[in-house]
Amino acid sequence: MLNPDSFDALLEFLSSKSGLRMSHIYKPVMLLTVIRSGGVATKRQIAEQFVLNDAQQVDYYCTKIVHPMPGKRLVRDGLLEKHGDTYQLAGLISKLTPQQMTEVEVVLEGRITSYLEGRNPFGDSNHDAVAGSTRYEVLRRAGSRCELCGVSSQDIQIDVDHITPRAKGGTNDLSNLQALCRTCNAQKRDRDDTDFHALHAAYDERADDCLFCGVNSDRIVASNGLVYAIRDGFPVTEHHTLIIPKRHVAEYFDLTQAEINAANRLLIEQKEAIQELDTSVAGFNIGVNCGEDAGQTIFHCHIHLIPRRSGDVESPRGGVRHIIPGKGSY
Repeated sequence: MLNPDSFDALLEFLSSKSGLRMSHIYKPVMLLTVIRSGGVATKRQIAEQFVLNDAQQVDYYCTKIVHPMPGKRLVRDGLLEKHGDTYQLAGLISKLTPQQMTEVEVVLEGRITSYLEGRNPFGDSNHDAVAGSTRYEVLRRAGSRCELCGVSSQDIQIDVDHITPRAKGGTNDLSNLQALCRTCNAQKRDRDDTDFHALHAAYDERADDCLFCGVNSDRIVASNGLVYAIRDGFPVTEHHTLIIPKRHVAEYFDLTQAEINAANRLLIEQKEAIQELDTSVAGFNIGVNCGEDAGQTIFHCHIHLIPRRSGDVESPRGGVRHIIPGKGSY
């Protein structure tokens, strides 16, 4: 019987093959179901998750699978208790904080995904797995919802998906990862005919006469794989910052999802860095000019991060609405 004396020991047990022994995905699915049901779940609730609401299979899983297979072992491991037809969390796992419980869910989701990918000859099983801490960050960033359809992880399994597949040269960097439900993930694979060779080549594109393709390296204040940040040469306010894709691309709407993810990461990092640098910063405006009629003058996409301070204008109400005179006040 497992009696973990720390949260780290619990995560290690759930993560390791020698701890949470698996011949199928039933054990992590069952534990996730009990966790997401508030710590208590019936056999039928668990069985429904096993078969993804396939009514014809519920009775079979309820009588033949839930307790004889994962249920009995999870009770033996001290992770669940059985009371009639109901299971509830037991021991340390029943006393975790919401943050710790989210980390446990990420570990269990990772075990399920790894198992399914291992059974899929076209999956990513030959590549290094996404670390648990990275999975947690992707799901946290997405609010534990599918980034395509918005469905919650409370309703369906959410996977951490490679935007550019590992087999096509994609990495485990956060900018190449997104949270997708099982349905959207499957549909994406069916319809995705992206020419990844052309896409990788596009990331190296530069324009000789482009100001942002040839920016001096000493102006760069931060960067990641796909985007970089500089201070604006004609700042609206002090520390006005531009987030710029390394690829020569005209507009925000031409960015790939990986570039959008990378830009969002750098926006958040720079927002925090600016607030540490200047405690008088009380807010921000974020804006992008797309097209000449919208005021764009440099046709290499750039996102403005403009720090705002109390009293920097007479009336801040309306914010970006003031780009058209008279439309800010309402």
